[in-house]
Order: sequence, then structure tokens, then C-alpha cells
Amino acid sequence: MQTLTSEEPLAVAVTEAIRGGDLPGLRRLLAGHPGLATARITERGKEGKGTRSLLHIAADWPGHLPHGPEVVAVLVAAGADPNARFGGAHEETPLHWAASNDDVPVLDALLAAGADIEAPGAVIAGGTPLADARAFGQWRAARRLVERGARTTLQDAATLGLLDRVRAYVESDEPPSPADITSAFWGACHGGHLSTAQYLRAHGADIDRRGYDGLTPLDVARREDAEDVVRWLRGLGATGGA
Repeated sequence: MQTLTSEEPLAVAVTEAIRGGDLPGLRRLLAGHPGLATARITERGKEGKGTRSLLHIAADWPGHLPHGPEVVAVLVAAGADPNARFGGAHEETPLHWAASNDDVPVLDALLAAGADIEAPGAVIAGGTPLADARAFGQWRAARRLVERGARTTLQDAATLGLLDRVRAYVESDEPPSPADITSAFWGACHGGHLSTAQYLRAHGADIDRRGYDGLTPLDVARREDAEDVVRWLRGLGATGGA
């Protein structure tokens, strides 16, 4: 497998073609350099440095690149692996990155090419692409993954306001722990889902538990402009620290 540094002319050219949506240029590069579709690009001297595939570049932040789905299709047709792993501090696939960018068209293109919807390796606790989408508040991508059949944890279901699924977890023969209920409650407030938050509160959730970035449920609801959740939490005497 070919490995290029990001400064090499070929790496620069293929990166520019991908990010610019230059389909004819990308096809010429792939035809002129056999094996390029499976090449790894090494980033040096940057935060998050590691090696990534060309499909990672197509799904990279901020996503929504010109002709993104078509770029994915061209790369896959040339031999790119839709389940390639980032080589570095984590093992995210291109689908994790598309989910993290709320890039639904590229997400769909990767799934059509055979990307594993349940691939582990997320920066969020080593989870699936859905874990990334949910944690980063990429709601369109998260809902699309669920539509496409992604399995949901209690945390996923609560954050997306899937109250029927939350009830099924909580009222099962093996109910979640109080800590898991509280974590799910924080997620429901993050997602702005009042009825789900109220249900979890009724089952013992701690209204002041700090979650990601040290935010309380009130903090994260306020950050997401979930005003109905904010009013309800304030009425319960919830505190904020952000």
C-alpha cells in the first residue's frame, strides 16, 4: 500500500481534486497512478496527526464538499476501501467522519459502497458512527443512520428523543443502572427532548449531573436553545455551571 506525506505533489494534487470536487481531474490521477485509490496520506506536525485514506479526505471536516457522493463513488470504483481506518489516536472510518460532519449525502454514498454502519472506533468511547453523530449534535446524520438501520444504545435513543426505545430499555427485565439513566437524561437534554427527559427524571435521573465539557443538563439544554427543556429544568431547581 502506498503512503504519501501530505506535502508530496501527488498527495497535494489528489487532495485538491477531492476537496474541490474535480471529478475529471480525480479520474486522471487515479488512472495515471495505479494503486492511488488505496494510498494513505500522512499528516505531520498537526493536531490529530496520523494516516488517512482518500475516502477520509472526502469526508473530512467540515464535510459537504462539492460533488461529495460522486467523489466517493469514483474512489470506490478505483479500489478505495469504504471501511478503511484512520491510523493514529483513533480508528475512525470515513463513515465516522461523515457522521461527525452531518454530511448525509456522503454518508449515504459510503453506505451504498459497503461501509459498516456498526463499525467501532469512534473518538467517542470507541463507538459507532452514530455515537459520533449523537455526541457532536449532528442530528440529521444521526437520524439518517437510525433510518438506515443503525443499532441504538439507551444514550443514543434518549439523545434522539426515541421515547419508545428508551422505555424498552428502562422497563426491560434488565433495566439500566441509575448512572446510565442519568447519562441518558443528560443526552435527552442535549437533544432538546422534553418528554424523554421528563420520563427519565421520573425514573430517578440526577438533574445536575455534569456530562461532556463539564456541562450540566441545564447548561447543555441552554447551549442547544432547547427553551422548553430549560424552563422545565429551572422549575425543578436545576443548576448550571457553564
